[in-house]
Amino acid sequence: MYADDTTIYLTWDDSYSNLEDLLQNWCKASGAKFNLEKTEILPIGTTEHQQCMIQTRKMNDKDNPWQEQICIAQDEHATSWEPTGKKLIVQMVAGGMMQFLTKAQGMPKSIENTITKQIRDFIWNEKRTPPISSKRLEKLITEGGLDLLNIKTRNEAINIMWLKTYMDISTHHPTWTFIIDAMINSLKPDNPTKTTDPRAFLTS
Repeated sequence: MYADDTTIYLTWDDSYSNLEDLLQNWCKASGAKFNLEKTEILPIGTTEHQQCMIQTRKMNDKDNPWQEQICIAQDEHATSWEPTGKKLIVQMVAGGMMQFLTKAQGMPKSIENTITKQIRDFIWNEKRTPPISSKRLEKLITEGGLDLLNIKTRNEAINIMWLKTYMDISTHHPTWTFIIDAMINSLKPDNPTKTTDPRAFLTS
């Protein structure tokens, strides 16, 4: 399963309802999915504006109220930007801003290596010899790590999800799979087996 965190900033006169419509259309086109039950809104701005959003559960008078499953973060739930908070920044920037684009267009190996190095430099303030290896930081917290984003592993997960979608031989697979079928058919042997589905060559 592919999962990620996305951070979106809205001004006081924006419409959350319009944002939901845009995200739904984007999900239909990309195959991604947003979990509304995990959505959390963090009010910012003047104290008056924050209290208004908390009480009315909407951005402004023109917007529709937010759904009940959407959580509004209160001051007592806010967390400070401790050193481990850098992991959240990595997740938002390298994970959110780059990985969704990677799902649609892929990521060259050179870019993957560059981002991996930038993450390491950011975590350790560009120290030439980090005191803890990236492999250790990428381990789960229960295993003594930081659960830091691993770009290479995430990209591999994206490729697996693409392959999973392509290998679905039901009538519901997307249009792009037919293009891949045509490309594979152009490379198949002169005397293939009786089956005409090119995906059979990948599973044989």
